[in-house]
Amino acid sequence: MNTTSLGTAAVVLCGLLLTAALVWAVRLGTRVRRREQSPGRLPPQEPVRRPVDESEHRQTREPDEMPRIPDDEPRPTPHDLGNTPDRPGRHRGRSRW
Repeated sequence: MNTTSLGTAAVVLCGLLLTAALVWAVRLGTRVRRREQSPGRLPPQEPVRRPVDESEHRQTREPDEMPRIPDDEPRPTPHDLGNTPDRPGRHRGRSRW
């Protein structure tokens, strides 16, 4: 046998060993999962109801406008703008779509 056929045989043998190892690992994992106890399902819980309180209020927020930048200045990056500031919205009712 020359070195080319020995190299090919070594690659095929390594492939077969790797395939056998993967099949063994899957079978072992399947056996372990069968032995483990399944966690089951917890009974559904009633959602927590908070008491109706007058202090709770909803507020609509709207973002501040983007600052105007002159044309001769470079465009601002998100890092320059920072967090998006907001303010209370003018419309206090619920949005109707």
